[in-house]
Amino acid sequence: MSGEKDYYKILGVSRNASQEEIKQAYRKLALKWHPDRNPDNRKEAEEKFKEISEAYEVLSDPEKRKIYDAYGYDAARQSFGSGGFQWSNFTHFEDLQDIFNGFGIDDILRGFGFGDVFDYRRGGRSSRPRRGRDQEVQVTISLEDAYKGIEKTINVQRYETCSVCNGSGAAPGSAPIVCPQCGGKGVITRSAGFFAMQTTCPRCGGVGQVINKPCPNCSGAGYAPVTRRIKVKIPAGIEDGTHLRLAGEGEQVKGGRPGNLYVLVRIAPHPIFERRDKDIYVKQKISMYQAALGCEVEVPTLSGKAKVKVPPGTQPGAKLRLKGKGMPNVRGGSPGDQYVEIVVEIPKSLSSKEKELLREIAKIRGEDILEKSKFWGF
Repeated sequence: MSGEKDYYKILGVSRNASQEEIKQAYRKLALKWHPDRNPDNRKEAEEKFKEISEAYEVLSDPEKRKIYDAYGYDAARQSFGSGGFQWSNFTHFEDLQDIFNGFGIDDILRGFGFGDVFDYRRGGRSSRPRRGRDQEVQVTISLEDAYKGIEKTINVQRYETCSVCNGSGAAPGSAPIVCPQCGGKGVITRSAGFFAMQTTCPRCGGVGQVINKPCPNCSGAGYAPVTRRIKVKIPAGIEDGTHLRLAGEGEQVKGGRPGNLYVLVRIAPHPIFERRDKDIYVKQKISMYQAALGCEVEVPTLSGKAKVKVPPGTQPGAKLRLKGKGMPNVRGGSPGDQYVEIVVEIPKSLSSKEKELLREIAKIRGEDILEKSKFWGF
C-alpha cells in the first residue's frame, strides 16, 4: 500500500483485529494526540487526531472495512467524497464523548476546532430541531380483545401550544423581545481548551427571546396542559407488554415538533385460557370411562365452541391439538394452535351396580382390588 494510508498501521492493530481492539486502540491514540496535551506541537497533534479518526471511521464500520480490505485505500476514501475525509464524515462523536468525559455531545459536534465541521462562529442557534417529550400510557385488554383486535379510546394529559397566546408566551397585545444576554442566539459560547462549548442561555432558556408580559394562561411557557381523547388501534394477535407508537401524539414544545405517545398494552389473565406465544392452552375434564373408551367433547376456544375427538385409552395430561385455533400472527403468517389438556376425573362415589361392574372388569384384567373395604363404603 505504498503511497496510501494503512489504516491498520495508523491505529497500530493487526488486520484481523476485533471491533473492541480497534475501539481500544483509537481511545488510546485519541488521548495521546489530544491537542491540549500537545501544546508545543498542536498543529501536528490536530493532523494526527484527524488521521486516526479517519482510520477509526473506516475500520469501525463493517461495510467500509470490508471495502477497504478488498480494494484498498482509494476505494475506501470514495465514501468521503472528492475532498477526502472531513470531520462532517465522522459518525462516532459519541465515542469521543466517552473518551473525553465531561463534554456534552452537542458541544463536541458544534465545537471541534478544525474548521471543517459545524462552525459555531457562523452564529445562530443549533439547527437541530427541538422535540417534545415522549409520553407513555398503559391500557389493559382481555385475551378475547387481543385475539380479535380492538380500537380503544384513551385519555392523555399532555402539553400543547397555548390557545390564548398561540405559543408566543406573551400576553395578548404584547410581544417577546430579543434576549439582551445572548443577543437572540439562544446560547452562550465559551472556550475550553481543545473544544469550544456552547451552553443554553440562562436568561431566555435557549429561545433567544424574553417575555416582559407573560400570557396569563400558560405563564409565558407557550404551552399549557390539556386532556385529549385519542383512539388507538390494537392489532389482532398483539402480545402482552407490546408498545404501540403513536407518532406526534406526545407533548409539544415551543418552536419544535411534538414527541411521540407510546401505548403499553397489557393483557389481563384469563380464567380458563393460558397463552404461550401464539398457542392457547385449555384444560378439559372427562371421566375415566370416556378416557378409556374414547369420546367426543365440546371445548371452548377464543372463536367459539369446537368439538374434539378423544381417542380410546387417552391418558391424563395428554394434549390434543386444534390446528389454527390459537392467536393470530400479528406479523402475518399462520396463526397458532390450541391445545386441549385432558384431565381425567375419578368418581368419588359409585352406585352398587357400578361397583359390581368395576370389580368384574378388574377380575377380567387380573388386577388386585380391595374387597369389602371401607373405601367402598361397606
